[in-house]
Order: sequence, then structure tokens, then C-alpha cells
Amino acid sequence: MKQWILTSLALATLATGLGASEGSLAQTTASTQAAPVAVANRPLTLEQLFRAEPYRGESAKDVRFSASGRYVAYLWNPFGEPGSDLYVHDTQTGKTVRVSSPTLMAVVETPENLDRYARKLRQKRDEQAERQAREEAQAAYLRGEAVDLEQWERKALADLKVELAERKAREDARKAAEKAAWGDAPAAAVAASAPASGASAPEAKKPAKDPKDMALWELRDELKKKLAKDKLKPEDLYPGVSQFVWGTRGDELVFAYRGQLLRWKAGAERAEPLLATGRTLRPVGYTPDDQHLIVQDETRVLRVRLATAGIEVINRELFNPDDEDRKFRIAQTTLSEDGRWMALAANAPLVGADGKPLPKAGRQVEIMNYNDRFATAKKVPREVSDDKRGLESLAIYIRKVPAVGAAPERQPEPVFTHPGGDFWFEISPVVWARDGSHYVFTTFEREKDLLRVYLGKPDAAKPEMVLERRAPIHHELVNVMTPTFTPDSKQLVLILADNGWRQPYAMSLAAGADRSVRPLVNGEFEAFQVLGFTPDVKAMFVVANKDDYAAMNVWRVELKDGRMTALGRSPDYHRNAAVAKNGQWAAAVAGNWAERPELKLLKGQPVAAGADAGKLLTQSHDPAWAKVDVLRPERFSFKNRHGDMIPAYVFKPLGWAPTDKRAAVVYTYGGPLNDRHSVETDSFQPTGYVFAMYMAAKHGYVTVTVDPRGHSNYGEKFADANWEKPGAPQSEDLEDLVAYMKSNLGVDAARIGLNGWSFGGFQTQYTMYTKPDLFAAGIAGAGPTEWENYNSWYSGRTIGKVDRSKPVLRKYSLLPLARNLKKPLLLVHGMQDPNVLYQDTVNVYRALLESGKEGLVDLFLDPDGEHGLGGAVKAVGWHRKYEAFWLQHLGPAQQK
Repeated sequence: MKQWILTSLALATLATGLGASEGSLAQTTASTQAAPVAVANRPLTLEQLFRAEPYRGESAKDVRFSASGRYVAYLWNPFGEPGSDLYVHDTQTGKTVRVSSPTLMAVVETPENLDRYARKLRQKRDEQAERQAREEAQAAYLRGEAVDLEQWERKALADLKVELAERKAREDARKAAEKAAWGDAPAAAVAASAPASGASAPEAKKPAKDPKDMALWELRDELKKKLAKDKLKPEDLYPGVSQFVWGTRGDELVFAYRGQLLRWKAGAERAEPLLATGRTLRPVGYTPDDQHLIVQDETRVLRVRLATAGIEVINRELFNPDDEDRKFRIAQTTLSEDGRWMALAANAPLVGADGKPLPKAGRQVEIMNYNDRFATAKKVPREVSDDKRGLESLAIYIRKVPAVGAAPERQPEPVFTHPGGDFWFEISPVVWARDGSHYVFTTFEREKDLLRVYLGKPDAAKPEMVLERRAPIHHELVNVMTPTFTPDSKQLVLILADNGWRQPYAMSLAAGADRSVRPLVNGEFEAFQVLGFTPDVKAMFVVANKDDYAAMNVWRVELKDGRMTALGRSPDYHRNAAVAKNGQWAAAVAGNWAERPELKLLKGQPVAAGADAGKLLTQSHDPAWAKVDVLRPERFSFKNRHGDMIPAYVFKPLGWAPTDKRAAVVYTYGGPLNDRHSVETDSFQPTGYVFAMYMAAKHGYVTVTVDPRGHSNYGEKFADANWEKPGAPQSEDLEDLVAYMKSNLGVDAARIGLNGWSFGGFQTQYTMYTKPDLFAAGIAGAGPTEWENYNSWYSGRTIGKVDRSKPVLRKYSLLPLARNLKKPLLLVHGMQDPNVLYQDTVNVYRALLESGKEGLVDLFLDPDGEHGLGGAVKAVGWHRKYEAFWLQHLGPAQQK
């Protein structure tokens, strides 16, 4: 079989990115004339690509370095293992220790639970194997091969008959034993007797059915009940470690497993049980001398003496000093590094004049379930744009950490409060300066466009408001606005968007100093995650897309002049990054289209040879992906009518030429994704990447994934493009893309399809209705067609201003536009979607029928599916539907 390798031109294209200079953008655009980038010339099937067990594993998370910087700990499990276990890597020896696993957790876990975890894991793997076999058999059947499609049901029914027969035998034996023991005793006495050994209480109460007397339809009903009863739930599988904290000085840590705490020291063979109270415990941090651990349960803050595991309550349940009503609960505890202070963020439900809690804000929306003989409804919470809000009351307390054995002190007054109620109010976590001299937090009032930064001293009654922004705030700044301090506690570092990009700014804390802020980086890029500083405060570490909008990297910033040096390799996208306090090491989950993302250890100092490839610490994904990884995309950009550079990537089929007139498909999203977008070098999005590769490799289509205006991580101008005109800027960009594709990508402009999911499903419909001649056909998945029905936390800050007395977002509804549809449209939705309600698709479908579009519109529904489907319709199934739809309406890649 002929093999193809990744070309040097493709590698250069991957590395080029969307840098700020016009020259680099022009270079990227020119690269679209290159030949297809093939990896292997192999036949592909959807059953291979979208197999029952995904190729993708879970990447490492919660990466943290020890105080000395020698060790890095992270939560992760190898491909195919459930849960997230704790691993510790020694940067000096290069060895990695697994601290937790089902076997190692036997010191605190019951044998019964461990047996259940193992049994349920086998069940999961068996179900995946059977589903894969069924999918492949169905595909073979449709190809005309002789396939037994009933074999799995026959086996399941045969197994069920054995189970029912065994259960009936146990029940008959129990009855016989009872009769022998009780003789002619009254029936009531027999009924009250305990079930015999081997029969459970439910089995004793419910008469067992004899499978010999059951019709086939009855057996099928019993099988359906059994499958529903045995359906895997998240809690059925081994959970692993939930969180951990490193010691303040020593190389040791404490981690939480199912609410219990265990302690591990560097060099130890295993972790030792520390504390189990019967309540969920969360480690907050070590004391400065590492002799105690601060933990939190649902209501209290506790101090644990590590030598003896003795427990001392250092903050009891909070109460209102006026009426001593214990209504506040601790939501978060933050300990200062010097161990002298703690900040408590607490919430309380709203109460009425009678002192009783008010009903929960929002509404309950019914979702229909058609899985039973007669339809039933379940309710899900919903808060839409015209709902009054029920924000809980908030209080922040600053308390001294009492000395060991000290008598309880009176609860202090809160340093900050918010009444809650009908407000859009957001607040960052409280952050401490390393020496405990200051604390800081940030608030945002959406409807006032008011951003404030509060700086406090722990011995002062109230914090000082040191910064205020009253202009409209970049709508996604609030998600990344947590501030930090430099290690010397002399400067406060804030994330602001003063120049239209989320970047760090510094404010001096010196006595009498000017409270103005100065930028720490310069340029048009996003850098909203500050990882840390060198101990001498000469350099800062950030994650930024400085040289490549499609690939966040770990950067070292020299604070003297703002000079930036990349620590990671391009074109890797770096996620879940962390830096050691000594600045010598960094770690991040990094990868690209050619190498699946894995946790890598990076040097904190720039290396002479250039970017560091990093030491690989994990293997999270199935190597079998290489067998289906047959084609690589090429990135390009094009200029829209407003002069904006719009990023995209394209899969070109083998044999492609610029003069071709091929069918093509465009995948788009177009909405805010906080810190994500579609054109990212490590993204293997199922439709925009994997299915796009398939359509190019299997059918010869040209497939494009594009990030029009409206996406996040391209600056404020892009991210705010939807405000009060959702869909319009993206449709302009898509129209300009079609013109570009016609001139540069060898496509037939009359045979281009448009596809999107969620916001992309809205965008696809909007474009098909407002520019009805632009695309030849469209597939719209789970699109919010009526923004007044969507969650207001999203729509109220990305679509337009809301009025909680009436649904004013109705003006952005797609229903009045649907009459303009001219080309075939497939609407896809999960009927039990709690995110974008299925009724949104039903209503636009009704509008299409009422306007005479029956011949143009089709519905593809998953009766049990939610927002990502996954009920009766799995990924392979909906992409089979997509394949058939595109081939029907766009035709073969090249028409003769």
C-alpha cells in the first residue's frame, strides 16, 4: 500500500498561523494553492472513524508543581481507564509515580465498591464492543453482504431466559423452605418471614416469571426493563481523585478520594489514610509549617493536625448576627500563603418578609420522553431573558486563622456584601498576596457595564475600590478576570481588555503610589492566563496566542521591557498549563493535528536551540488513530469586505487541482466559546475535522472549517460581533468565503453546503434564510432559533440587552425569516435536549411548513438524545445521515 508523509510545506503552513503582520497572512493565504497533505492512502469507513470506543482519551488536568519545583503532580488516567488518578513526576530523576488507583485505594475503599467498579467497567467495554460489532454488521448488510442482524437480540433474550429461570428457581426454593419451616402457619406469617439466602428483598416481593410461559413480546419488554435498570451511570465507574494540595514547604501532598483525605510524601511507596468524617471534605491548603492542613466541608472550616489527625473547628457555621438565623453557607475558603488569614465567600438563599426562603428564580421547562408506552415529561430548570433573577445574597469575611487551641473568636462583620435578588452580578475568587498583606477580588455588574477591583488589607474594615471601568466591557472578560499578585507582593496584576484584547496589566501597591495600570504585554493577541513569575519578579509566565491565533503557547515575559519568548513548540496548542514557583519548569497539555495532545514538561528558561518540544509525561489517546489519520488540513485566511482577516482550514482530496469544480462543505460555529474557537491546531472536532477529513478522503469533496466574526479568542472586535445583530456579520463572512473558495480552492460555487451545530445550527439557518441563494444545501444541528427561550446567562451578554418584564430578544427569532428558504435544509435535534430546547426546532419546522417549504426541509431526530445527541443516535449515525444528505443534494465531487 502506497504511503504518504506530511510534507515540509504542510509543517510550515501549520507553523505560520495568523500572526499580526500582513506578510504572514498573505503567506498563509498563498499556501492554499498547495497540493493536498496526505498521510496515508487508505480506504475509510464511518464505522472506523466514529467507533464505539473513541480514539480520544482524557488529557491530564489540575497540573501543579510542589513548593520546591522538583515535582509536578497531575490528575490523569491512561487510555481506556476510568477516573482521574494522581500521578507525580520527579524532574530530577525523570521517574513518575502513580499515587492512586483502584488497587491502591483499597486502603480506604470497600471491597464491594471495588468489585462493582470492576464489574461495571467490564459491562462498559462489553457494550462498546457489541455496539461496534452492530454498526459494522449494519454497514455490511447495506452493502449487500449476508449478515445475521438478529444475533445480538437472540443472545440477549437467551441470557434473559436463563436469568429469569434462575430467579424463579430461587423463589420456588424460598417458598418451599418457608412452607417446610412454617407448615400450615397463617399466610400473613409466611409473608412476613425473611427471604431465604440467595433471594433479594425485591425478588421476594415480586413473583418471578417463568420464561417458558412468556411470549416473545413479553420477553422483549422484560429485556427493555433490564437494560434500563442496568444502564451505566457516572457513579458506577471508579471516580479517582477529585482534588489535591501540595505542602507549603515540603514535597508532600494531601488528596481527596470520595470525600476522604489521604496523605503522600515524596519517596513513599503509597499514600496513607488521613481523615474520613462521613462528610465531603475538600483540602484548602497546608499551614506554613506543614504541621496542619486546612480543610472545608459543607458548612465549616477545619484544621487537621497531620501528626495525629486531630480535628479542630476554626470557623463554625456562619450566622446572621441580627437574628442568629444560620442561613449563610461557605462557598469557598481561600488561605493566605503565610497562614495568618483566610477569606470566606458565603452565600445565603433569598428570604421573604416571613423569613422563609423564596421560590427558586426562573422556571421549570417540560421535556417529553417517548421511551415508554405512553409519553411522560420531565422538568429542567430554565432562566430566560424575561425571568426575574434570584441571585443569592453574598458576603465575604476576612478572618484570622486562630492559634492552635485558641478559644473561638466572635464572627467578624463581612468586608463586602451584595443583597442578591434581581441582579446580574459576578465576582471573582478572593486572591491573597503571598505575604498576606493584601487581598483582592473583582466584580462585574453586567447591566451597568461596571467592572470594579477591590483591594483590601486584612486588618481593615473594608476593602478599597482601586479601579473602575464604566464603559462597555468585553463580554468575555468576566470569565477570566481573577487578579493575582507578584511574588514580592508589591504589584497587583489584573486582566483587562483596555485595548480590545484580554491581557495583563500591573498596578503598584507601594504607599502613595499612583493607582493607574500599565500594560505588561503589547500587541494584538489574547493573554488572559497568568501562570506565575520568577522569584526575582523579573519575568512573568503567560499563555498567549501571540504568534498564532490557532495555537496558544506558554510565554516568558520580561517585565522590564515586555519582551516575550515562547517556551513551547509551535504549532502545539498548550492547555492546562502550570509553572513552578522557582520558574525553572513549566508543564502543559500540548499537541497539534499531527500529534495528539499530551502533558509535556517544558523548561522555564528559553533554550538556545529554540522552542522546547517538551518531555512527554502521558499517553492519553489510542495509537490506533494512526490507522484512520489519512489526510491533514491546511490553514488559510481570507480578507472579508471590511478588511478583517478570517481564519479557516481546508481538507483537499488527493488529485485536487485549483482548476477543479468540486462539491464542497463549510462547517461553521460563529458564536462565543469563552476561550475556544474552531480553528485550533489540536482540535479534532467530530464534524468540522473528522467528518471533513472523511468527505475529502472518501468522496473527493473540498471541506472547509471557518471562524467568522463572533468567535472568541480573536479579540473584542470578533467576540462582540453578535451584539444586537446575531448572525449578520457571520453571514457576510460566509458570503466572502464562498467567493474566495470559488477563486482559490477549486470548488463549484453552485454546489457548496453549509453545516453547523448549536450556535452554528442557528448560524446555518440564519444564512440559509437571509442569503437563500448562497449555499446549495444546509444542515443545522440543535440551533437556538428563538433567543428569548435560551439561557439568559449567555444570550443577555452575547446577543443583546434584555428586559426582564418582556421577552425583547424575540426580535432575533428565526421564525419570521424561515419563509425565505430556497434550498434543501436538514434540521437535526435531540428531543430531550436541556440546553437548546427541541421546541426551537419544532417551531421553526412549523414555520417552514406553513410557508410551503415541505419539499425543502427534513427532520432528523434522536428521541433520547440531548444537546450532543448520544441517545439512539450516536456519532457514526448522524454522520451517516450527513453523508447521504450531501451526496444527494451536492452530488459527486466532480460532475462530468
